[in-house]
Amino acid sequence: MPCVPSPLNPGFRNEFHAGLQQAFGRYLVFDGEYIWKYTHNAYDFSVLGNTPITFPIEWHNSKIPGYAASVKVPNLHGLNANFVFSSVAARFFPPQVGGLGVTVGQNGLPFRIDHDEKFNSSAHLQYQPWKDGPWFAFNWRYDSGQVVGSTPCYGPNPGNDCPASTTLNGQPAIEMVANGAPMTADQEFQAGFFCGSTRASLTTPLPSVCPASQFGSNLIHVPTPGTQNNDKNPARIIPRNLFDVSIGHDNVFHGDRYKVSVQLTAVNLTNDYALYNFLSTFSGTHYVSPRSLSAEVGLHF
Repeated sequence: MPCVPSPLNPGFRNEFHAGLQQAFGRYLVFDGEYIWKYTHNAYDFSVLGNTPITFPIEWHNSKIPGYAASVKVPNLHGLNANFVFSSVAARFFPPQVGGLGVTVGQNGLPFRIDHDEKFNSSAHLQYQPWKDGPWFAFNWRYDSGQVVGSTPCYGPNPGNDCPASTTLNGQPAIEMVANGAPMTADQEFQAGFFCGSTRASLTTPLPSVCPASQFGSNLIHVPTPGTQNNDKNPARIIPRNLFDVSIGHDNVFHGDRYKVSVQLTAVNLTNDYALYNFLSTFSGTHYVSPRSLSAEVGLHF
C-alpha cells in the first residue's frame, strides 16, 4: 500500500460524566462514575514497522465509554477495606483522515486499541487488631486483559483482520508475521507462542507457517480460527490475578517523640508469570513484576 500523507485536523469531542456517591451507614461508602466520550477526528499513534519510531494518525471518530467505581469500609473495629474497579472500551472507526499510512483498520471496520480492557479491579484489606499494635495488609489485583493488536491469527472472512492467514498442505495455517514483518524468535518467546508441541525460545523461532489448529499462546488469548474480529473479538492478554501481602508496625517501641516502624512486604506472592502488554505502540512489551520480598525500617521524629 503506498504511503500517502494527509494533513492533521483538530479533533473535537462530546464528553459526558454521570456520578453517584452514597454512604450506607457509617461503615460503607460507594462512589461511582460513568464516562462517555465521542471524539470527531480521533487521534492515535502508529509505529513505523519494527522500530521505536511513532507518529500521530487521525481516524474519523472514536467512542470511549467506561466506568470507575469504588466501595470503601473506612474503619470497622480495626478493619479497613477498599475495592476499586473499572472498565473501558476504546473503539476507533475508519477511515483514516490524517497522518501517514498504517496497518490496522484497513477493512473499514471498527477496531479497539490496546488500553481497551473489559474489567479490572484492586482490593485492599488492612487489619490492625490493636490501636498501637501491628497491622496486616492484603492486596488483590485482577485484570481481564488488554487488547493485543500484534498477534498472528487465521480468518479469511470479511469480518476478520488476519493478513497472516494462509494454507499449509491445503489446511488453514498462520504465518508468523506481526505488523507486516516476520516475528523474531525473541518476540515469539515473549508472547508465549507455540505450534503444537514446539515452543519458541529466545533464539529458536517457530516454523514460519503453523497450522491454525496447532497455534496458540500461554500468555495471550488467540481467537479460534475464523472468529477473530478487531472490534468484537480481538486477541487479549490472558486474565491474571496478582496478590501482595505485608505486615508492619508503625511504633515498635511505643515512643512519643521518636517512633520506629518496620514493614515486610511480598509483591506478586504466587510469582505469577504474565504479560501486561505485548508490542504496544506506546510502551512495547512488559511483563508483570516477578515475586519480590522487601523489608523496611523507619525512624520518625
